[in-house]
Parts: sequence; C-alpha cells; structure tokens
Amino acid sequence: MVKRRDVFKLGLGAAGTALASRLARGQAPQSGLVFPQTFRPSIVDRPSPPATPFIAPLNVMPVARPVLPSALNPPPDPLAHQRYSDFLPQRFYIQRISEFRWQYHPEPPYNLGSWAWGFDGMTPGPTFQAYYGQPILVRRYNNLPPVGSGNVNFALPSITIHTHNGHQASESDGIPQDYFDPGQFWDYHYGNFPAGFDPRERMGTLWYHDHREDFTAPNVYAGLTGFYCLFDDRDSNNERDPNPFALRLPSGKYDVPLILHDVMFDQNGQAIWDFSNPSPNPATQLPTPNYTTFGMTGDRYTVNRTIQPFFRVERRKYRFRILNGGPSRLYSLSLQTDSTNPSAPNGLKLHVISNDGNLYTTPRVQDSVEIWVAQRQDVIVDFSNFSVGDHVYLVNRLGMKEDGSGPSGRDLDPGDQIMRFDVIAATGPDPSRIPDLLRIQPPVDLSEVRRERLFVFDYTNGLFTVNGKLFDANRVDAAIEQGTAELWTFRNAGTSWVHPVHTHFEEFHILEVNGKPVLPGDPLFVKKDVVSLGPGMEVKFFGRWRDFLGKHVMHCHNVVHEDHAMMIRWDIVPPGQGDQPGDNASLIRVI
Repeated sequence: MVKRRDVFKLGLGAAGTALASRLARGQAPQSGLVFPQTFRPSIVDRPSPPATPFIAPLNVMPVARPVLPSALNPPPDPLAHQRYSDFLPQRFYIQRISEFRWQYHPEPPYNLGSWAWGFDGMTPGPTFQAYYGQPILVRRYNNLPPVGSGNVNFALPSITIHTHNGHQASESDGIPQDYFDPGQFWDYHYGNFPAGFDPRERMGTLWYHDHREDFTAPNVYAGLTGFYCLFDDRDSNNERDPNPFALRLPSGKYDVPLILHDVMFDQNGQAIWDFSNPSPNPATQLPTPNYTTFGMTGDRYTVNRTIQPFFRVERRKYRFRILNGGPSRLYSLSLQTDSTNPSAPNGLKLHVISNDGNLYTTPRVQDSVEIWVAQRQDVIVDFSNFSVGDHVYLVNRLGMKEDGSGPSGRDLDPGDQIMRFDVIAATGPDPSRIPDLLRIQPPVDLSEVRRERLFVFDYTNGLFTVNGKLFDANRVDAAIEQGTAELWTFRNAGTSWVHPVHTHFEEFHILEVNGKPVLPGDPLFVKKDVVSLGPGMEVKFFGRWRDFLGKHVMHCHNVVHEDHAMMIRWDIVPPGQGDQPGDNASLIRVI
C-alpha cells in the first residue's frame, strides 16, 4: 500500500533522505520542526497571484438529485450492508468523481481554471438534503485519472468518502482503509436515523469528504468535499411549516452552506500543495525543503471554492451553515459593516443555533464564533438591520503560525475579510423565526459507563502519535462492546500543536475540560463530534456506541496530522468481546 509518509521519506532529496534515516533510527530532533533552521512556507517565498476581492459571486452548490433505482447497474447488493432490510433505501443517488478545471476567480491567471477534483464536475459537490426516516443509497464512481496521468500532481486518485459525522455502518462510513481506485465504484448506505433511535440525537449540518489513508489532506485539498444536511419534523427545511412544533428557520435559498478552505496557487493560477514545492532560500538561492508535518495554510481565502466572493442578501434573516474544511487553518469569525444604519450593530450579532451539526437547546447571541477544522457552526444573521446598498463582511481575526500548527497568539486587526454580503431589497415578507427553544439535549447517564480510556496525543520522531503509536489499519486500538457507554479522556502532551480531534459514528458529551466540569450555559454543553484540544489540554467526554458492529476511526482533523499518522482504529464488537484491563492496563479501566 502507498503510504504518504513513505512518499515523504523518499521524495525530499539528500537532506530529506538523511532526515528519513534519522527518523527510522529514532534520532529526529524533538524541537517540533522537521527542518528547524531552513523551513520557509511557500506562501512566504512565493505568494499566490493577486486577486481582487469581492468581484466573484458566491458559488451556491445545487441540491443533489435522486435517480431511478434502475440507473444503478449492477443493482446494490443488500448483503454488503448491515441492516439493509431495516433501512431500505427510498432514494438513490449517483456521484461521479473526476478531474476538471475549476475557476476560483475571474481574473488572470485564475480565469483559465485550476485543475481540481470533485463530484459531478464541481467542487464542493452537490448538497444532499436528506430526511430522517428516509434512507438513501449513494453510488460513487471513481472516474479520476490513474496515478501519474492526471493534472493534480499532489493527491492520490484512490479515494474513500466519509460522511462526517453520519450514523452509518462501518462499510458505508468511508473509513481510511476502505478505498476504491479509478474505474471502480462504492455503494454508501445511509439509514438516516438517529443514534439509538432517540430523536434528541438528531443532527442537521454534516459534510462529506475524502478520507483515504495517508492522503486525506491532499485529496480534500484537491476538492473532494460537500455538504450533507439532515431535516426532520422540527428542523423541517420549511420556514412556512404550519406544524406547531416546526422551528421555521430560514429555508430554501435563505439557507446557505458555506465551506471555508484556504488555498495557495502558483503563478499560473494552479492550486498547489505546499509540501511538494521547494522554493529557494533568498539568502542562498538554494532549494529549501518546504516540508512540515505540522499543517498546511494557504494565502487565499476561499468560500465554496471561490476566492473572497460576494453574495447578495435580502433585508431579512438567513441561515448560514459555516464549515471549516481545512486542511489546518482555524478561524475566529465575526461581521463588519460600512453601514450607517442605527440598527446595524444589532445586525452584526450572530445568532448561533448549532455546534458540530447539533442544535443547541436555545440560541446563543455572540459577537464571534471560533471554528476549528471540521467543526460546523450554524448561525442566523438578520440583514433587516441594514440598508439597501450596505456591505457586510465576514471577517477572520485568528492569526495562525506559518507552519499551520496552531494559532500564532495574536489577533488579526482589523481582520481578514473572507467574503462580502451586499444588501438588497427584500422580495417579500420574512416568515422565518429564531425560536427560543431549539432541541432538548439527550441526558448523560453515567451508570451506563463500562470503561474509561485515556488517549494521549503527541509528536514522536517527526510524526504524530496517539498513545505513542502510529496508525495501523490492521490493529484494533479499542474494542468497544455494542450498546455500552464509555468515558474517554483526550490529553494533548504537546506544547505547540493544536488538535481538532474527531471520532466517527456517534457524537459525545463533554463532561470536563482541564478537570473543570462543563455546565449548562457553556457553549460546550451540547453534543459534539470534534474536540478542540489545545496545547497541554485535557478533555473528558461521555459517549455511547450503538446500532451497528464494525470498525471505525478516531483522529486529529488537522488532516496533515491525520496523514502523519495521528489516528486510531476502534471497533464495535458483540457484548462480552470488548477490551479487558489486561489488554492495556495503563489506559483502560473497567467500571
């Protein structure tokens, strides 16, 4: 199997080969820098070509359209899926994953199009609008060019698509080791039911992305992302819903998914991957190996794969589903305006209604939201507070280290403008609401807990580890009995790196941060699927494992860390076959 870390060891020239030898012998420096004296990100030496902001319209992805079951030839194999007959697909979809030119911006050199990968000729891919109680099946064809024959030279055309954080069986989860190559397809079965059949476990804003072992970061960077939105009778996708229990949140064209990616480009307007492109050191004019396992940051902000777009908004409420698509940058987002309308300050407030796809019990009114990689925040913005012709800007104020490892410790002032909203007249009345009550959180019953586990995230010999180990897809790091609950503690043993840690399949409830309990009213008092694990931090959470058997993963969602190789495999196993204290006595405690 091709391993990205093997490509790293073989492809860096003399300096890289010497370092690879030291890595193999465990002699790499522990300072945290693979090239401590000479590392210079390409965005410093060779920034992307200029691009005038706010002249390109926002790309709003179309809604995925179902096909007739007869369009799938051969038909799906029910025996390939757990509980297929329990969740018979009611809708069928086909996606074709291919390489194409994508225009990030209308000015030269971007206007010629940058080579990208995506779904049905677009990136991000079409947005799925799915409904609880309506199972679906998605067949995805890999139509990418074989290795060495395409134009995207930093990614691997061997793919697996993960719906993050869908409650789907292992064989449909898109785990890193379940990949398929050019000319092949994979059927993904989504039951669209809440974990444990508990309506309080329902989610809303999910997304799908490539998850190929060792190549997640470049494959996602190449364009393999999209939204998967779930609805039910409460969050019903209808702001005019007569059902008295419906939330009537902004819907239709007023419900807008926004996926943030930072990208860097060469002088021809082609997206490039920092690690693959050494640039000369200005002092010596010799190539500098621009390789770090810390992270990857680009110098062009894109929203839905458009560089700093504008978006026309009516004077009414909008729901924005904001997703940090990575690979490494973190954001602190707020709004700015040039409006002189006296009510404009009210319009700059963000009504935050969800975190990681899970609705809060009540909305939170905030001046800003912090979004780490893979996290989602649904916010409602009321543009009726502005005047026609006003501009409102989505701004990032979180500074990042050049190597992508985490925040720089300084705020960007006045901040980087990511996109602009242009206020126009409303075309009709606004029937949408910001209700006082959203969704009751499911309870935490500690009497269900069977085991406690500790996972330590660290940096060892040039690669990222969990409990001192690199990821091995054939090694089961945790065998969890179906139907049980556990307490997991994540500890960041590093002093420089941040880790947005994601565990697949089920959400969790954070109980403690650095030993302090998380109480009602705290923004973390909600189900989540990504832990923001800063340097030296420790987070304890409660999780359940229900409904299916099989293998899944937990990993850092700074996808550069994931690829190098900060991930574990965990399996849901039948009752009585779980881990025992003797399997890993220092890390597992049976209660």
